[in-house]
Amino acid sequence: MLYAKTRWKVGGADRAAVDRLAAELKLHPVVAGMMVSRGMTDAREAASFFQSGKDRFHDPFLLDGMADAVARIRLALERGEKIRVYGDYDADGVSSTSLMTHLFRRLGADFDTYIPHRVHEGYGLNNSAIDLAKQNGVSLIVTVDTGISAKEQVAYAAGLGIDVVVTDHHEPPEELPEAAAVVNPKKPGCPYPFKGLAGVGVAFKLAHALLGELPEEWLELAAIGTVADLMPLVGENRLIVKLGIERMQASEYAGVRALLDVAGLTGKDVTATHLAFALAPRINASGRLDHAEDAVRLLTTEDREEAERIAESLDALNKERQRLVEETVKEALALVAEQDPESRDKVIVVAAEGWNAGVIGIVAAKLLERFYRPVVVLAIDAATGSAKGSARSIPGYDMYRALTHCAELLDHYGGHQAAAGMTVHRDRVGDLRAMLNKLADEWLTEDDMIPISEADAEIALEDVTVDCIRQIESLAPFGMGNPSPRFVLTGLTVRDRRALGREGQHLKLTLASPEGEANAVEAIGFGIGGLLETIASTARVDVLGELNINEWNGVRKPQIVIQDIRVPHVQVYDWRGTREPVGKFAEVASVHRERVSGKPGSAAMLVREEGYAGRIDPDAIDCGLWAMGDRSLIPLNREARETDFAEASDLLIVSLPDRLEHLERALAGSRAERVYAAFADWNRDFATMPPRESFKAVYQAVVRQGSWESGDWFFLEPVRRKIGLSESLTRFMVDVFEELEFIRKQADVYSVTASPRKRDLAESRLYRARLARADVEQLLIYSNARQLADWITGRLAVQPNRMMEVLG
Repeated sequence: MLYAKTRWKVGGADRAAVDRLAAELKLHPVVAGMMVSRGMTDAREAASFFQSGKDRFHDPFLLDGMADAVARIRLALERGEKIRVYGDYDADGVSSTSLMTHLFRRLGADFDTYIPHRVHEGYGLNNSAIDLAKQNGVSLIVTVDTGISAKEQVAYAAGLGIDVVVTDHHEPPEELPEAAAVVNPKKPGCPYPFKGLAGVGVAFKLAHALLGELPEEWLELAAIGTVADLMPLVGENRLIVKLGIERMQASEYAGVRALLDVAGLTGKDVTATHLAFALAPRINASGRLDHAEDAVRLLTTEDREEAERIAESLDALNKERQRLVEETVKEALALVAEQDPESRDKVIVVAAEGWNAGVIGIVAAKLLERFYRPVVVLAIDAATGSAKGSARSIPGYDMYRALTHCAELLDHYGGHQAAAGMTVHRDRVGDLRAMLNKLADEWLTEDDMIPISEADAEIALEDVTVDCIRQIESLAPFGMGNPSPRFVLTGLTVRDRRALGREGQHLKLTLASPEGEANAVEAIGFGIGGLLETIASTARVDVLGELNINEWNGVRKPQIVIQDIRVPHVQVYDWRGTREPVGKFAEVASVHRERVSGKPGSAAMLVREEGYAGRIDPDAIDCGLWAMGDRSLIPLNREARETDFAEASDLLIVSLPDRLEHLERALAGSRAERVYAAFADWNRDFATMPPRESFKAVYQAVVRQGSWESGDWFFLEPVRRKIGLSESLTRFMVDVFEELEFIRKQADVYSVTASPRKRDLAESRLYRARLARADVEQLLIYSNARQLADWITGRLAVQPNRMMEVLG
């Protein structure tokens, strides 16, 4: 067996609905099934998902408050008022501010931009910034990606004679700010049909309304912010990102081109993944470690050299951010290790002075990925004792709800189920940790602590074709709300397996259906090269992965990108001929123990009752060592005496048994999930039984010699060479003669018995043992891997067809 690291949740789809959708839209059944499982059962609705024309955008004036916003901005333009665009320091806020910059430039406005400093000012409108606006002669502030909760700040601005137009997309509070206009698709009573716009999406709609036409040239900016803010890529968001990425392939923006260049994406097909993991982190780095105005300048400049200079600066900041994250993660892991292991915290809470508040959210996300449990990371201000925290959570534990239970401990908090922020005094961190864990004990089960991997459907390997994958790709861009399709394929045979990469860090498998070996498909697992030795050549694997097309030298082939893998049956590893199997066994067994969902059990080794001495030091190995005796297993070390052989999940058969029944008895008492058959003491010469004519020829030579000293065997050389016997076989035959009393040994001299009793060779124990050993070797050595696996699994206490019960 090989345990999956996650729980697989496979979607289902009504077969009739799938067939109907496939027929009406001429879709591959896999694609139709995927769409049905995602809720698109109507052919018209499904067809619209493939369409991405400009006419698919909604009328911006359907947004409640849009007419008031347009009217107030136009009035400011007519009067020549000073306008300030007030944004946020993340990638959504930066792209929103940049888009508004391009808009007001086109409109000829007197304007500037302002983004608060993350550390010195924090998120959102603040009175000091409003005072500065008054000093600068600003009479209208237009917020982007912020402002919906700024009721007091908007009122303060009004008292200074400054109007505020709020454009935002965050959840509105019960009381909205009394602004000149409030534009937010989530605002109560707003009739806008799509609620999932990012802050930059709302800014894009404002630009559409002010211009009276769709501002296609700014779709790239809207796409960056939409993906970076993890908005669902459905509805208008999908249109924004799809069309924005298309324009980005030959971007007209100097800043976008410079970002693509420093990210190593020049000349490549840009995807939503590139926006999320290459462009957005560099834009965010400015707000995390410096000031986000640099990123705004990058996205608004028309000077190529300036754009390249800023992009390089942001790239350097991003590298520094990565260094800080790595350093903080190491320190956080050390703090986790120092915590009481007996406490078994379900919620990890770590706090320290000196941590950069701009990266603690990323650190929290990395700790969640490492431990898969809710995480709170707090950066303590040494001067004030105030700790600013960032939290990430898992399904089943609502972090915002949990913080609400802890409200009395907190100075401030906010967020949602999966992520939140808070401020707490350092003296209350311990109480916060205790309270969060108390709630976790009430809310979370053991299953909740195992990550979930969702798949759209279970499909057959025959469905993995270039045509099918092309149809799947037409559903891009993929991201939040429209995740990259994942599928489960089960019961596949492994035709070939190997490690790739300089350090063997990647795994490549060639998979085939048991009944259709001709239709093999390559599968690649990035970063899981360590699993190479855990997959037996006879394994039937289940994989959960994504499908893509691999192009090499002009040839396009389907490929599976493995996200998780399991083997739901007993595995038998053919280690015959393996050097140092004991050391290798320790390494491979430890990999199995690291699989998150596995039940590690213990390990055991089997040797012959005789003959292991000198090969294995019983006290030098950290698992049970057992000998296959005539009647029972014999424990040979302390670990064996203190553990139950039956409970060992990994079993290494070091020695070839003297008799098959010895091994059969051991296997019958084992519930091993993985058996490693090494038979390291196999002697090729032992499998040969000389014919009776050879026994006769050697006996005649012995009779002619009459007597000889024990070290003097040269008289047998002529007959040995004539009939082609090895020295060990010749000595074996002499030992049989001695056992049958055809010859005798006194002191160090052998002599022929004068009148021996007539006896058959089969009366010799040595002869019978060698016959039995020949049968053993014929079955266990000369069989192929599949025959060996079938024989071993058929004799285990837990049969293969019961393995799924064990998995459960």
